[in-house]
This record gives sequence, structure tokens and C-alpha cells, in this order.
Amino acid sequence: MGFYTIIDDLYFYQMLSFVRKYSNFELKLNTYFYNKTNGITPEFIVVINKFIFFFVRKDKYFTSKIYLGSIRREITPKKVLIIRAENVFINLLFSFFPDLYIHDIKIENNTSGEREISLYFLSYKDRGIAIGRRGEYIKCLNELCQRYIILENKITPLEIKCKALD
Repeated sequence: MGFYTIIDDLYFYQMLSFVRKYSNFELKLNTYFYNKTNGITPEFIVVINKFIFFFVRKDKYFTSKIYLGSIRREITPKKVLIIRAENVFINLLFSFFPDLYIHDIKIENNTSGEREISLYFLSYKDRGIAIGRRGEYIKCLNELCQRYIILENKITPLEIKCKALD
């Protein structure tokens, strides 16, 4: 493992923006979410494979989470997630895993010499929850970061990896 540097800070604390052209399905999801949550408009919606991400403003996050169970029952077999719409990259990383404790985050070189973001969890169980069945969730997050998130310095986000400490 490497040392945490000011360069890492500059990377993690970049402002970000979302870029997306909505399909008709996503426009319908926007209306559905607004009606279901009594007037909360998602800032951004992404559908990737079996996942639907509703990004909501921080001040509306907990209010919208109340409806999550009901929304999941109505939109099956998709996996629905409500994420805080953050404008700083490291905060967004944490909001992708709201129910898990992330012990550490580092930028490291992988085996092929490319840089990656390593999220460290205290146990293999937490790591398993973080990556999802057959790694589907972490693959989805990497696709989301590569295709729909633009960092202020225009660098594509590094690949995200989940690791366990034990």
C-alpha cells in the first residue's frame, strides 16, 4: 500500500457533474418517483443492467428513503437505489455504500500498473455486500462512474475496487 498524498486529496475532493440524455423509460421513472415521493424530483436517474439509481438532493435524501421499500416492491425485478446527489467525488463514493462502514479509501497501483480506487472494508462479509452478487454492483458503479460522471479536471474516474482487511 502506498502513502496518502496531497495528489490523492486533489483527486478525491474534485467537484463532479453528471451527464446523461434520458430515455423515455427514465423520463417515466422521473415522473413515477416524483408522484411516489409526494413531490421529490430526482436530480439524476441512471438505469444500468438491473440497477436503477435515483440521485436526490441531500436535504431530500432521508424523506425519499421512506418510500424505498414500496418503490422496490413496485419496480421488480430491478434493484432500486436512492443515492445522495453529491458534488464532491469522495462524498459520492461514500453515498454508494450507505449501510456499510468503509474503513479506508486509497488510490493504489494495481497489478498492471494502472491506478485504482481501493475501498477497504473490515470484513469479507462487508466486502461481499459491497460488490454484490457475482460482482454486479461494483461493475455497475464502475460503469456509472466511467459513463455518467465528469470530474472537474476531466479525468475519467479510476476503477473502484473493494477489498477486505481481514
